[in-house]
Amino acid sequence: MALLEVRELGAAYGPIRALDGVSIDVDAGELVAIIGANGAGKTTLLLAISGIVRPRSGSVAFDGRDLAGLPAHQIMRLGLGHAPEGRRIFPRLSVRENLELGGQARSDRDGVRRDIDEVCGLFPVLGQRLGQLGGTLSGGEQQMLALGRALVGRPRLLLLDEPSLGLAPLIVARIFEVVAALASRGIAVVLVEQNARAALRLAGRGYVLETGRITLAGSGSELAGDRRVREAYLGEG
Repeated sequence: MALLEVRELGAAYGPIRALDGVSIDVDAGELVAIIGANGAGKTTLLLAISGIVRPRSGSVAFDGRDLAGLPAHQIMRLGLGHAPEGRRIFPRLSVRENLELGGQARSDRDGVRRDIDEVCGLFPVLGQRLGQLGGTLSGGEQQMLALGRALVGRPRLLLLDEPSLGLAPLIVARIFEVVAALASRGIAVVLVEQNARAALRLAGRGYVLETGRITLAGSGSELAGDRRVREAYLGEG
């Protein structure tokens, strides 16, 4: 049994269908990339998995448990973390307070503090800015904070939505380095990423999502070598 099983998932915004029969699997410790054009439904897929968008059809199971009807905060407590597109940090809270919010569902305060220290080890700039308001950070620092906040929740599965969007190459490289390390520690990762080449290089497997449907699936190397993927997403047409 896969850690995450999505079956025939459908979702819509009013009359506009965003997902149409999407099925994916993610195993424990696996890094899976979801690539596709803007508007393909990638963000909606992550929102539906994490309970923020209610599916109209199909099912989502996490570690064998059906997530239907569960609110997002209960899904998070099961071990599913989400670093959303646009970072969504709290600009008027300090870096430390933002990180502490990631562990709000945990009762082990000492463990939360240790995990914050670990996040600061992964991203030393955050450790230097713990008392600084989140809204005063650079875009790259805010992305690190969003990722760190999700990690403080000790997820078994982490959903990452466009972590490299608008960031400088050096910061992107560090974020991808951390993402790769997470999978090696046994944390499953679903990565939605505009940089398809980098995503497929990192991923063990991947899916191509087009207008709400999965059109291709395979290993990262298989998809990177597919003519259709090269032409549509890797700029090799």
